[in-house]
This record gives sequence, C-alpha cells and structure tokens, in this order.
Amino acid sequence: MDHPQLLYRIIEWLRAGYPDGVPQGDYIPLVALLRRQLSEDEVQEVSSRLVRQSPPPEPISRIDAAVAITKVTHELAHEDDIARVRRHLESSGWPFDGPDADSTDPNRNLS
Repeated sequence: MDHPQLLYRIIEWLRAGYPDGVPQGDYIPLVALLRRQLSEDEVQEVSSRLVRQSPPPEPISRIDAAVAITKVTHELAHEDDIARVRRHLESSGWPFDGPDADSTDPNRNLS
C-alpha cells in the first residue's frame, strides 16, 4: 500500500472512531496502535541483508534481525516485524535461531 492511501485510511479510521476529536488521554494509545510496520519489500530487503551477512549454515539470530530492521527503517524493530522476517527466512529454508516464543499463542496476529 502506498503512503498516501495508507494515510487516507488512517485519517478515515480516526474520524470514524473520534468524530468529535481525539481526547487528550487517547493520544499515546493511538500512537502505539498506529506504529509503523515493515512493508513486504522491506521484509525482503532485511532478509536479503541477513542472508548475505550470515555464512551458511549459521542461523540468523533475533538480535541480527532487529539490528538489520533498525538499519533499514531507522527505527527500533518491533517483535511483529522480527517475526515476519523470521517467517520469510524460514520459508526460504534459512535457519533462524531458537524457537519463536510467540508461535504458541493462538491469539497472536502474525501477518
């Protein structure tokens, strides 16, 4: 999704949820909900960087993934984004270290 379309959808969502404006106490929770997520292109870019930097068959660590995400986005990595990079790497047959701690949570939305 391009940025103008995403911004439009966010504004429409805010207008629907807060027709009289956002109460001051809701600003911080809203920012947390609207945090940036990696695009599919960024997931592929991060994964490619990790693969190039990791000699086979060395697994890629969560820390390596978080650092690579931070370098691409210039923002701290979020657990959901690390999980998306992990799934992308694993689906390509690349080893990722340790079990995914959140994979047993049936309520977790991993898109």
